[in-house]
Amino acid sequence: MTSNNKDKQTIVEYIQNWSRKHSLFVMAYGTGCGAIEIPATMTSRYDAERFGIRGAATPRQADVLLITGYLATKTLKRVIRVYEQMQDPKYVIGFGSCTINGGMYYDSYNTINALDRYIPVDVYINGCMPRPEAVISGFVQLQKQIAEGTANNAAKYKENLEWYRANQKKIIKNWRMPDYNW
Repeated sequence: MTSNNKDKQTIVEYIQNWSRKHSLFVMAYGTGCGAIEIPATMTSRYDAERFGIRGAATPRQADVLLITGYLATKTLKRVIRVYEQMQDPKYVIGFGSCTINGGMYYDSYNTINALDRYIPVDVYINGCMPRPEAVISGFVQLQKQIAEGTANNAAKYKENLEWYRANQKKIIKNWRMPDYNW
């Protein structure tokens, strides 16, 4: 029951992480063609719910923000807002090559090329578009991080908020969002 940072988890932390890993409520933010793979992942053929993966209706109910596809500069503002409305602990999965490096839109003036400059990403799922098997594999990887107690990018976001805000404000010119101070 040790984590990667060589600290021992207490029995309470172990139980909390075990429970969290088996109960992931997902807020899917479908921004592009990647969203078409999510319904297939939830069907009886792949049955993502057997891993504890379920949909969430609102950001306040979600544990995982699943961003599927490219992000336009206008969309980034909404993604940040959704992420900041989520309760802790929260996790982000970048789905597809567009979230990693812009994908086929890498040289567009209006596309975000690296999602992790603006919000912390716990797991990236490679592909254009990743198949349901890859999506489940990404969730299993996130579950492993949660069980080990190493999925703490939400805390890193708060610690490095100035750096993230500076990057966000470079892209979002008309910044009219609340500046949270947790």
